Amino acid sequence: MTIERSPAWLAAMLTLVLAEAGWRLARGHGYDGRAALTSIGLAAGNIPFAALNALAISAVFGLATQIAPVHWPIRDWRTWAAGFVAVEFAYYWFHRASHRVRWLWASHSVHHSAEQMTLLASLRLGWTNLFSAGWAFYVPLILLGFPPLVVIVLLAFDLRYQFFLHTEAVGRLGPIEWVFNTPAHHRLHHASNDAYIDRNYGGVLIVFDRMFGTLATERADEPIRYGLAHRAPTANPIRIAFREWGAMLADARRAHSLRALGRALFAPPGAVEKS
Repeated sequence: MTIERSPAWLAAMLTLVLAEAGWRLARGHGYDGRAALTSIGLAAGNIPFAALNALAISAVFGLATQIAPVHWPIRDWRTWAAGFVAVEFAYYWFHRASHRVRWLWASHSVHHSAEQMTLLASLRLGWTNLFSAGWAFYVPLILLGFPPLVVIVLLAFDLRYQFFLHTEAVGRLGPIEWVFNTPAHHRLHHASNDAYIDRNYGGVLIVFDRMFGTLATERADEPIRYGLAHRAPTANPIRIAFREWGAMLADARRAHSLRALGRALFAPPGAVEKS
């Protein structure tokens, strides 16, 4: 049984979602029921795509394991400790690339489509991750000798941890924020303000943002605005899942040179519209 399908995990998620909704209503923040249904629709639609994604990635990881020159012992705690850091490092660069490369952003933009920061918004995941190939960032870990199970379990833990980051119910957490990603860090990551875009890429840890200069904190004079900077809001899950691909491919069809085609497919999001 996977973490995602665990009844205990699903029960915990539901309990926290309801508690957060009650907190928002009690504080007068409101709770966007239509956006919640959109998030649920995106999560439901993602199920068959995630299954296909898992099959394909398992095959790729299996092939990478066969050609890896070394193999770390799966029962050694040091494999898991080193694997945790390695997965966090790979996730940071995958996440950063997903914001800076349009081909990857076409899938990842789904996650940033919510205009209200709630736990349910964490379930907005792209349906086209297999095609955008963000999984390729983890193949080098397999080639370095990490067992596929270690990478998959640690990545699943990373993603489950991030469920708790999508909320306004938790404030600043003091010294914890020097090492770990927190709701305050992640709220800013979801901001569409020019001052905050492309910051705080970490998964469980925030240390790589500190190391590579992508850490930012919210300013009192710049309240966070959620949603997508260059797209009108919509409640249609299918439109959210595929509209970035449509816009990107439309720009690609208009390209009259290889350079223009490459820019349409791989430039940072919004760069083509601004040119």
